[in-house]
Amino acid sequence: MRVVFGVLGPTVAWDEHGRELALKGPRHRAVLARLIVARRRVVPVSRLVEDLWTEPPAGAVGAVQTFVAALRRALEPDRPPRTPARLLVTEGPGYALRAAPDTVDAWRFETALGTVAGLPAPAALSTLEEALGWWRGPAYAEFAGEGEDWSRAERARLAELRLQAVERRAETLLALGRPADAVPDLDAHLTDHPWREDAWCLLALALYRQHRQGDALAVLRRARTVLTTQLGVDPGPHLRRLQSDILTQSPTLDLPPTQNNEAAAPLTEGRGERRTHPSRPAPSGEAPAPLTQGRGERRTHPPRPAPAGEAAIPPIQGRGERRTHPPRPAPADEAAVPLTQGRGERRTHPPRPAPADEAAAPPTQGRGERRSPLFAGGPGNGVAGDDPPVPDATAQLWTRAAESYHRTVAEGARTRLHSTIGLLRNLAVTGGAGLAEARRHRTAAITAAEEFADPELTARVIGAYDVPAIWTRVDDPTAAAHIVAAAERTLRALPAGTRAHDPARCRLLATIALETRGAADAHGGRGPDAAREAEALARRLDDPTLLAFALNGTFMQSFTRAGLAPRRDAIGAELVELAARHGLVTYEVLGHLIRLQAHAALGDLAGADRHAKAADHLAERHELPLVGVFTEWYGALRLSAAGRPAEAETAYRAAATRLEGAGMPGLEHGLLPLALLCLRLTHDLPTDPNPNPNPNPNPNPNPNPDQDQDPRPDYGPYRPWAEPFTLLAAGRRTEARTALRALPEPPHDLLYEACLALEAEAARRLGDHDALERARDRLRPAAAELAGAGSGLLTLGPVERYLTDRP
Repeated sequence: MRVVFGVLGPTVAWDEHGRELALKGPRHRAVLARLIVARRRVVPVSRLVEDLWTEPPAGAVGAVQTFVAALRRALEPDRPPRTPARLLVTEGPGYALRAAPDTVDAWRFETALGTVAGLPAPAALSTLEEALGWWRGPAYAEFAGEGEDWSRAERARLAELRLQAVERRAETLLALGRPADAVPDLDAHLTDHPWREDAWCLLALALYRQHRQGDALAVLRRARTVLTTQLGVDPGPHLRRLQSDILTQSPTLDLPPTQNNEAAAPLTEGRGERRTHPSRPAPSGEAPAPLTQGRGERRTHPPRPAPAGEAAIPPIQGRGERRTHPPRPAPADEAAVPLTQGRGERRTHPPRPAPADEAAAPPTQGRGERRSPLFAGGPGNGVAGDDPPVPDATAQLWTRAAESYHRTVAEGARTRLHSTIGLLRNLAVTGGAGLAEARRHRTAAITAAEEFADPELTARVIGAYDVPAIWTRVDDPTAAAHIVAAAERTLRALPAGTRAHDPARCRLLATIALETRGAADAHGGRGPDAAREAEALARRLDDPTLLAFALNGTFMQSFTRAGLAPRRDAIGAELVELAARHGLVTYEVLGHLIRLQAHAALGDLAGADRHAKAADHLAERHELPLVGVFTEWYGALRLSAAGRPAEAETAYRAAATRLEGAGMPGLEHGLLPLALLCLRLTHDLPTDPNPNPNPNPNPNPNPNPDQDQDPRPDYGPYRPWAEPFTLLAAGRRTEARTALRALPEPPHDLLYEACLALEAEAARRLGDHDALERARDRLRPAAAELAGAGSGLLTLGPVERYLTDRP
């Protein structure tokens, strides 16, 4: 029986009639997939055990043998008993799958791509469309999760080949004079992969050949915007030359009349540029070799991911520190300027830099200090348009350095990937949008680093994003989980027993501590352990920058119970002293904000005022506008603590307006309604069941009468603790009691005591003594504090108020 295997999607096997074979459970499929990845080579049983289990059970070897036996029965059902297997064979210390080269869809896909180069365009198109049709989803789709390191490189390699095939198909359609057919797929392709310059060229050319010159130029402007604003690099020479040719309507862009009869030569190739299509297939009878192969040996890492290679920026050296300040996005009218200047002639140097007020701002911190997203400017906070003009020489320096870097550093160099993180770290300071983009591209950079199968590189990429953070709720939980998983994998992969890797380990551990902040169960989580290990390593290494990074992680994991404000004050004091001594400005600001929070929690508002003033002074001197967001919220807290609720409410609404669009959804979501609820409870004011966080709401112009409108404010993640009060205010006492009893353990973060105080107050009002005592037991260690003031944002008054019986 002939068996065909599919890995371009979930792993499957079909018989010669196209019927899917029963491969049983996920471990059976994992064994089969692992053997296919080995490409007919033997995989030792010990390696299969390591790949299948993170912590192998005692009977792992026997389990593998059972899986193999079951697979053999499924793959060769007609094999007589006690006769040797012909497909899944035992050889030496392990097993091998002796599949024919044309029976695995991934191998056939590579072979098809290799044959396209010498085919006439019609045959090439048919071959490409058939090959792309074999994809049923991501390669080895079910093995893309954590712990599946054995499949990562192969998945990445196949994904890159598929991208090349999509672009190759578009080239062939253009060669056949069918540009309209190429446009939809190219547009979708670039939505998911905006860094691929060849695809931008193809899309623009396809539009131009439909007599849509304006649309073609708009596509190139969009490409320029993506490359410059998101990645900080100028368009490559091919894009620049194409725009010049379109502007001058160069006849070289027209389809040659004999093109249809020629082989499908790639349209993105010329003058010695590297061809992007796969190599020719291996000789018949052998499994096709990977396209990254050279001198007969298979490379152990996949092709260079496009984002990493295109996002690289030049390291601008100064006093031994790398500074990678990106240029600001060009203004809208700048996008319309041709990428090549002067009568259609190709310029050999980069285009003129943007105006001085749009150029990259010079570094303002001491000793190469990196600016943090925490203190970045955003819309409405006085950053946009308020920067002083930058000398034109600075803009030219950036342009020349970027061009030199792009020209001299090889496209596949790993240095480019590490430089990308420097760019993303600094992209965050451009405002709320920049911070969001930095978060998004950070995860992509980490994924790209892992695909090189080099743990030291991945450790550098993950650990380089050492930016201070003050708020204990992550902005993107999915991205945070991805980063933590990658950091854990990299920690396991680093060589053990060598102190040379201790700085990398320290950064990875600090990253884990930061990205796991605010967990609901801090006692059993990974975060506190990672924070302790990172701090111990940093102290032993005697590196002030590492210690500041590690102390930030220690702070984030200092919420294991209520009443730990004195401990956080000590962390803040050490950060202020350490950072001031070594010129780490943003960490000095972080230390002052931590001390502001701690002193507010301890009721020392005069001390908190001093740290707010110090933080504002540093922020003004070093252009860190977002610091003012936190100190403005503290000002509203101060008014509430002083017994001035009306003024406090006005201040809270103003502070919330400033927070909008600052790129910190983990801080913003639900904060204003929560602060107003706490304000009313603190001052014994009626709790409004429908408080509107916007004093001038815009009613829905098209209400749907068939849909219930929920007028309640968006408490976001704090809704469980607000719900009993909104229900009580609406007279729904039974539902309020149900909501109280359903309350989860509050996240262990800066609002832990505030949530416990709300729980206690709701229980008192409902007369639920059991719930009241549960809340008090957890709140009692903070008896000397102001409830919620440790956040630096809001307060419910003295904790003692919630620990004693009141009418």
